Amino acid sequence: MTFQTLGLSTELLRAVSDEGYTTATPIQQRSIPAVLQGSDIFASAQTGTGKTASFTLPLLQRLHTSAAGKRYRYPRALILTPTRELAVQVGDSVKTYGKYLSLQSAVVYGGVGFVPQVQALKRGVDIVIATPGRLLDHMAQKTVDLSQIEILVLDECDRMLDMGFIHDIRKILAKLPADRQTLMFSATFSPAIRQLANTLLNDPVQIEVAPRNTAAEQVEQVVHPVDRSRKRELLSYLIGFNNWKQVLVFTRTKHGANRLAEQLAQDGLKTAAIHGNKTQSARTRALNDFKQGKVRVLVATDVASRGLDIDQLPHVVNFELPNVPEDYVHRIGRTGRAGHEGRAISLVSKDEEAFLKDIERLLNRRLPAEVIVGYEPLPGSAKVESSKDQPRSQQRRGGQRPAAGKTKSAQSKRSKPKRNAAVLDR
Repeated sequence: MTFQTLGLSTELLRAVSDEGYTTATPIQQRSIPAVLQGSDIFASAQTGTGKTASFTLPLLQRLHTSAAGKRYRYPRALILTPTRELAVQVGDSVKTYGKYLSLQSAVVYGGVGFVPQVQALKRGVDIVIATPGRLLDHMAQKTVDLSQIEILVLDECDRMLDMGFIHDIRKILAKLPADRQTLMFSATFSPAIRQLANTLLNDPVQIEVAPRNTAAEQVEQVVHPVDRSRKRELLSYLIGFNNWKQVLVFTRTKHGANRLAEQLAQDGLKTAAIHGNKTQSARTRALNDFKQGKVRVLVATDVASRGLDIDQLPHVVNFELPNVPEDYVHRIGRTGRAGHEGRAISLVSKDEEAFLKDIERLLNRRLPAEVIVGYEPLPGSAKVESSKDQPRSQQRRGGQRPAAGKTKSAQSKRSKPKRNAAVLDR
C-alpha cells in the first residue's frame, strides 16, 4: 500500500517522497487512517517497523488542518519519549515530514541547557517533543503551558514504565485537557501497559502488527558459546576477521561499556561508548560519529536499545545477555529495520545460560549456536549446544586466529542487505 492511499495531504506526500519512500509499513497502513479520523490508538509493533511516522504524519496533518492559517501561542500536541536520543529523533522526523507546513516544534530533554529551550517555547510552538523529567522542570518553572493540548502521544510507553516514569507521566497527564486524542505506542502489550491504556484511552483502536515480543524476521540470530574471560578477544576477532564496518555492542553496565570500549580501542578498533553517565553532548557526538563511519564500534548499555535510528545497521552484538528477556528483542531490533537484513550475535558464557533460556522461552524457539574454533569454552565451563553448521572460521587451516584489527581483512560472503520496496523507517 502506498502513502497516496492513506489520506495524507499533498504537502506531507511531497515530504515523504523527498525521503525516497513509497510503500507504507503495516503499522503505518493501519495507524495513519485511524489517527486522521480522530480515534485514540493503542498500538504495538516490532521496533524498526516505522512507528514514528505512523503517528507523526497524521498528527502533522490534523494540526495543520485545524489551524486554518491561525498562529497559536501554546502547544497543541505533546509527544513523550523515554530517552533523549528518541526525543531528538522524533523531533527530526517532525521537522522532516512537516517541512512544507507552517507548524513549529521544540524538543525538550535533560542534559543540555535549559534557557535555549525556554526561548524556543516562548517563541510559540505547535508541537513539543519531550522526556518526562525535563518537561516537569519546565512545568514547575511555568515556561510551558499544556492547557491547549489536542493530541498526546506516548511513544515507547512500555520502556517509560520500565524506567520508572509512571509517576511523572501521571503528573503531566493531570495538566492536560481531558478532551484530547491520545495515542499509545509500545513494543509490547504487557499487563501493565494494558492497565495504563484502560485509564487513558477512550474506545481506542487497537493495532498489533506482530506477535508479542517477536524478534524482527529480517534478523539472523546466532549464539557463540565462549568463556567470559575470552569474550573481548572473540569480539575483536569476529570484527577483524569478518571485516565488520559498523557494529553496535551491548553490555549490561556503564562501567562495563567504558572498559570494553577502551579494550577494543587497544585492539586497534575505533570505538566509542554511550550510556547514561555520558553527557548529552558526548552521547550525541558518539552516535553521530558512529552513523558517519568515523567510529567502527559503538558500545552501549540498554539506554540505547530503544530509539536508535541507524540506517542499515548490519550487526548487533550482545557482549552480555540482558537479564530481562524483552530487552533482548529491543536490542536486536536496532538491526534488520525496514526490510533490510541484519545479524544479531550473542556471546554467551556459562553463567548466562539462564538468561539465554529465558530469551528462548520468550521467542518460543531455540537460537542456533556456533562454537568458533580456537575459542571453545573450557570443559565444564559452558553447556550451550553447538549447531551442526560450523562458522566459516572453522574452515581455516589449523583454526589459527589473526590478531584483531591488524590482519588482512576477509570480506564476509553474506549477501548485502536487499530492499524489496521503499519503506519509511522513521
